[in-house]
Amino acid sequence: MSSMEQDTRIAPTRSELIASAVALRPQLVAEQAATEARRYFSPELHRAFLDAGFYGLYVPRRYGGHELDVGTFVRVVKEIARGCVSTGWCLGLSMNHALQVGSWWPASAQDAIFAGGDFRCGSVAAPVGTATAVDGGWRIDGQVAFASGSPYATFYLGQVLAPQPDGPPKLLAFVAPRSEWEMLDDWGDLIGLKGSGSHSLRFENCRIPADWAIEANMIDVDVAGGTPGSELHGNPMYAGRGMAIFTMSLAAVMVGGLYNALDEYERLMRSKTTPTPPFIPRIQDGVSYQPWYGRARTRTAMLEAALHDCAAQHMELCRRTVHDGVAETYADDMLLGGIAREVMIGAWDVMQADIWQTVGASAARDDARITRVFRDMALAIAHRNPQQRGFLYGEIGRGALGEPTLGLG
Repeated sequence: MSSMEQDTRIAPTRSELIASAVALRPQLVAEQAATEARRYFSPELHRAFLDAGFYGLYVPRRYGGHELDVGTFVRVVKEIARGCVSTGWCLGLSMNHALQVGSWWPASAQDAIFAGGDFRCGSVAAPVGTATAVDGGWRIDGQVAFASGSPYATFYLGQVLAPQPDGPPKLLAFVAPRSEWEMLDDWGDLIGLKGSGSHSLRFENCRIPADWAIEANMIDVDVAGGTPGSELHGNPMYAGRGMAIFTMSLAAVMVGGLYNALDEYERLMRSKTTPTPPFIPRIQDGVSYQPWYGRARTRTAMLEAALHDCAAQHMELCRRTVHDGVAETYADDMLLGGIAREVMIGAWDVMQADIWQTVGASAARDDARITRVFRDMALAIAHRNPQQRGFLYGEIGRGALGEPTLGLG
């Protein structure tokens, strides 16, 4: 491993990580256009993220990581997205998956996967193709799209179908190192999130050890009695399910995107006059611009509060699973995921109704910061997670009413 690919910071605190993210905001804003053109953030920003220790936030301390909580993750990703939404998406989704690997995989696999001290991991829930049992492990073949966070990833976490001779295929969750997959140059032609590094990955004769794959649906992992990770690390955070964690990572980007847009909205209020007489600075306009800004700011703060409470509730469910013997259920996870999804939906509503409709057409140029944020959030709300909200509302309702849930996957 080269020195370029190693964290140089040792065990930063929660406050230090958040402060590092805030300090990077001017650079993130300055590089927004270049990030879009490149389709992912720059090597210089990658170096800064390594130096800050962001990638190790969820990595267990046993393997040299920081083992910090979900609330810290949400705050770091939110602050990065406040500088660049695409970068927040790309970074957050490569930081996020150390939590799942550290939770669900056996100790033997974790010892090997985390051994290099350099874990960065993209992931997609859709199966990549097929897995075939071979001597000592699995061979995986297939392709998957929208693998956000892959440009600087050292691993991939995904799902794959293992055909069975006498029944339906088994669904496996697996981890594969960078050497076993190819990132395709096919990202960046959608309306937004052009810099999110959401490339397709190809798996051809990908070989992984047997214990790098587990029989599991990443959206419905049974955590009753704890998990291999909670036992190995002595930390209940590693006994959580997957839907809320994943959805919170997206919601954190969108809340950060709102603050990104509000920062630019304020700059425009300070630099532009009202479009109608008496042509006063917008920042002094108590009839339109001050209330418009105040409404957007209030609604953003409300969504932010809901997101942080969601993170705290998830940590409490993990604690109860391990220490009280009251396991987090599928219904619990669906409900918290639903709260985070409402944050995403609400964030888009604030963006399009409160900010975009009042900022003025003169600000809506192709290369303008406010336009870039709008485009990024427009694609984010089209993600399959919020697109499935109708079915997921049904799952939440069935869980709360004690009716059989249908399950994802």
